[in-house]
Amino acid sequence: MTPGARVAAAIEVLDAYLSGTPAEQALSGWTRGHRFAGSKDRAALRDHVFDALRRLRSSAALGGGQDGRATMIGLLRGQGIDPDSLFTGEGHAPARLSPAEYASLKDQADLTRGERLDCPDWLLARFDKSLADQSDAVLDALRHRAPVFLRVNTARATREEVQALLAQDAISTTPHDLASTALLVNENPRKINGSRAFLEGLVELQDAASQAVIEALNVQPGMRVLDYCAGGGGKALALAALGADVVAHDIAPARMIDLPTRAKRAGCDIKMVTTPKLNTLGDFDLVLADAPCSGSGSWRRAPQGKWLLDAQRLSSLCQIQSEILTKLSELTHRKAGNTAEIAYATCSVLVEENHEQVAQFVLKHPSYDCVEERQFMPLDGGDGFYVARLRRK
Repeated sequence: MTPGARVAAAIEVLDAYLSGTPAEQALSGWTRGHRFAGSKDRAALRDHVFDALRRLRSSAALGGGQDGRATMIGLLRGQGIDPDSLFTGEGHAPARLSPAEYASLKDQADLTRGERLDCPDWLLARFDKSLADQSDAVLDALRHRAPVFLRVNTARATREEVQALLAQDAISTTPHDLASTALLVNENPRKINGSRAFLEGLVELQDAASQAVIEALNVQPGMRVLDYCAGGGGKALALAALGADVVAHDIAPARMIDLPTRAKRAGCDIKMVTTPKLNTLGDFDLVLADAPCSGSGSWRRAPQGKWLLDAQRLSSLCQIQSEILTKLSELTHRKAGNTAEIAYATCSVLVEENHEQVAQFVLKHPSYDCVEERQFMPLDGGDGFYVARLRRK
C-alpha cells in the first residue's frame, strides 16, 4: 500500500469508530476485508488510527470536521505534515481537499485549551485540581505514543543478560530508572513476541510505572499475596518473580484467561480463584487491588477511554473503588498480629480516585494508617500510576 492508501484506510477505520464501533473491532474488520494488506501496512494503519484517537479533539478542530477524513487531515496538520502530500486522489489515496475544506481548517493559534490538549472540557478542572501546574504538561504527554517497556523476570535472569539476549534478535533496550526490572525498548518493539527472551519467559511487556508500583510494596520471598483485581495478570507475575506465593482473583474471571499460559512461560505457579472462594483461602500478608479507574494515567495506550469517560462514569468508578477498599479490609483483618497490608493502586492521575479515596477510607476505618503513597506521572517516563500502602495500627 502507498502512504496515501494507508491514510485512506485510516479514514475508513475512523469513520467506523466515530459511528460507534470500538477501535480494535474496526481495525479487525478492516483487516478481514483487506487480506492483501501486509504486516507493515497493518502496523502503519494502526499507528495512524491510534495517533488520531490520542489527538481526536485537536485533529477534528484542525481538520474542520467530525468525520474520519477531517480527523486525518487535522492529524497530519498537527504532526506538521502537509495533507496535500497524501490527499492526492491518485491510485487509492484520498481525494484532494476541496475549497470548502480548506476554508473550514483551523490554525493551532485558534484552538481552545481543551482542543489543544485533547481533553474534554469537563475534565480540565479535575486535572487542574489534581496536578496544578503540571496539568498541561501531563495532558500534552498523553497525546503522544507511549514508550514500550519490558519487565525482566529476575527470578530467571539479570537485566544485563536479558539485554544481551534481546540484542541477538535486533531488539535494542536501555535500563530505565523507574524500576530495577524495567527495560525501555528503543528499536524493533514488534519483534518482541517472537524473540527468544519472550518465548522463554525472561521478559513480559509491562509499563515501567506498573513495575515501580510492585517494587514500592516491599514484597519479600515467601509472602502470601492476593492480587484482587488481577486482570491479565501482569502484576501477579511480577509479584511471583519476587518469590511471593500469589493468588490471583478477578470479579470477571475471563480477564485472567491468558494468565496460566503466561505463568507457565515465566516458570511460576499462580493459583487462580473465583469470588465465592475468597473467604476460604486463609490469611494473606498483602492484598493488592489495581482497582478499576478512569485510566487517565494510561490514555497514551488506551486513548478511547478519554472520550468514553463522563462525570457519571467517573462517579460510579469512585464508588466501586470505595467498595473494593472496604472488601480488602475484610480480607486482611484476620491476619495474626494485624501486620497484613492493603495495597491500593490505580492507573489514574486524578486525586479523587487516589489520595482522596485513601483519605476517605482511613477516615471510615480508623484502625488503618496510610504508611506510604506514591504518584507516578507520565512525565516520569511511564504511565500515570498511584499506589498506597495501608496497614492496621
